[in-house]
Amino acid sequence: MEKEIPISEVRERLLSLVDDLPRDGVIITRHGNPIARLTPVRTATADLMGLLKGIVTDSGDDLFSTGERWDAES
Repeated sequence: MEKEIPISEVRERLLSLVDDLPRDGVIITRHGNPIARLTPVRTATADLMGLLKGIVTDSGDDLFSTGERWDAES
């Protein structure tokens, strides 16, 4: 769940918000209504971090196997 912060607190806490900005960002609200989202700038490699978390759960799974046996030393 995304963190929400009232706009009245953004000015006071902007530096600490940016330092601890979650990956999904922060929703800025006015009177409890969302008005903006503060999100980190994503780079190509940063977008990949954690992308498969929870998807690949068994390291012994043959999900990406071609079925062919091979030897790395041959």
